[in-house]
Amino acid sequence: MSTDTRTHTGADAGRLYVALGRISRAVRRDSPDASVGHGALSALATLVQDGPQRLGTLAGTEGVSAPSMSRIVASLEQLGYVARTPDPDDGRAALVGASDAGRELVAGRRSDKLSALRTRIERLDPDARDALAAALPALEALAAD
Repeated sequence: MSTDTRTHTGADAGRLYVALGRISRAVRRDSPDASVGHGALSALATLVQDGPQRLGTLAGTEGVSAPSMSRIVASLEQLGYVARTPDPDDGRAALVGASDAGRELVAGRRSDKLSALRTRIERLDPDARDALAAALPALEALAAD
């Protein structure tokens, strides 16, 4: 790899990092209802998508410590968005799963966020929208790791 390619890739990585952060913040800001924070909503969405799991597994998936996830789950449990059930494989352990209210919250917030993002995409000129669509496979590959 040439120096120019490494420099270009490094600059692109920096620009992408900043852009993704700004897009994420803008979509959160443009979406109403912040009753549940971003980290808690992410954990809840994981439970909706992947089903009930142990706290440690959820913490690993979300990339946070077990004590942090314990606090997140406790707050979600207080709000009625998750419930703990005994682990059928180990009676000493518990599984955390999304409640019906939790599933409804995730569906509603996802819809709000997609609407906010769609509005931002629609403001782009057609060439920028085409470039974004062409970049999606590469972005999905980055997100897969």
